[in-house]
Amino acid sequence: MSRARIDRDFHTRAELEAHQLELLRDLLAEIRGRNPFYAPILEAAGLTGELASLEQFRRSMPFTTKPQIATDQTRHPPYGTNLTYAPERYSRLHQTSSTTGQPMRWLDTPESWEALLDGWQHVLEAARVTAADRILFAAGFGPFIGFWLGFEAAARMGCLVVPGGAMDSSTRLRVMQANAITVVSCTPTYALHLAEVARSEGLDPASFAITKLIVAGEPGGSVPATRANLEAAWPGAHIYDHYGMTEIGPVTYQLDGRADVVNVVESSYLCEIVDRATGAPLEVGSDDLGELVLTSLRRKGSPLLRYRTGDLVRACPDPPRPGEPVTLQLAGGILAREYHMEVVRGVNLYPSAVDQVVRGVAGIAEYLVELDERGSMTKVRVRIEPDPAHPDPTEICTELESAFKKAWSLRIPVEATEPGALPRYDLKARRWIKLQ
Repeated sequence: MSRARIDRDFHTRAELEAHQLELLRDLLAEIRGRNPFYAPILEAAGLTGELASLEQFRRSMPFTTKPQIATDQTRHPPYGTNLTYAPERYSRLHQTSSTTGQPMRWLDTPESWEALLDGWQHVLEAARVTAADRILFAAGFGPFIGFWLGFEAAARMGCLVVPGGAMDSSTRLRVMQANAITVVSCTPTYALHLAEVARSEGLDPASFAITKLIVAGEPGGSVPATRANLEAAWPGAHIYDHYGMTEIGPVTYQLDGRADVVNVVESSYLCEIVDRATGAPLEVGSDDLGELVLTSLRRKGSPLLRYRTGDLVRACPDPPRPGEPVTLQLAGGILAREYHMEVVRGVNLYPSAVDQVVRGVAGIAEYLVELDERGSMTKVRVRIEPDPAHPDPTEICTELESAFKKAWSLRIPVEATEPGALPRYDLKARRWIKLQ
């Protein structure tokens, strides 16, 4: 059933913060004395009465970290103690993708789930998706939360939704053709791979009905070179970046024509950007990357308060454009995850920055970054799989080595592989590997 647009836009910062404070007061009142994980933390922080201000909360409430949650779930299996209600109140179970270790399980009540659907509906509406669209969610529908949320949010908007699980790429392409799919939701890597498969089978991506690609799971959607490649691979399609986390929910959306920033859904989250080392707040406009810290204001059944996401961002110094809502804007989207940063001969290398350089060189179908930390100094090598249509792989390797040298004054060896030698991904790409 289609639902009316949800009112979540605010036109002044004071109006937005008053809304956040009201939600935060309700959240704290709900979890005090009920949530075994947070109740003693709130008491120790002195947050036992009516909250006076957002600043009081930021000043008094300690950070929550991923290791804390993971340890709690290990000690109190299977779900940990961060549950505000009795188990029978919960109706949804999802878990993280385990790219950084043991997956974390997350439970949601029907009320929390509706709040998360509101966030994904915001993502779709910002991308100008309407009930007339037909959307393929191109991934296996396992315990990963993102595609389930997107699927149900699109369905309640009245879109025709098509699950793309248990299909290979060739089958998905036929489904896209047969159903005149207009929107595809997937990772940027997989969108490029789908176009590659289409061309290998004699299909012209320009002949598809695709008008929008909603990409998530990797930084590529906000990497200019990757966006350019996506637009070239799917002519006529507009690219919209999105970011979220299983344990937090849908966090950002991208407005039409604003490839330079993503907007945070501040109507559902209290956001901070802090210095990674000290935890002190960073000023808007700072050149330093900061860590995104989030408080989920509407997910009362399994909340997170001042959660250190490990995601590195930079606040956009410019105010919203006329007609845009007042909200935190992140320049370039999610720039990296702290645990993905590698220091090579004194230079900080982030996956998004490497992706920008690689995607700026024509003729590369896929790539892999190999890190060798077995010696006293980290060594890095990049393996590329050239596009079969490119006549000279050696020329591509030389061009990419020069691009790396120009970007970081580093000599990074580049080697070409045989066609089809590197893996393809339909969820998060794992292009960075450490040699043992």
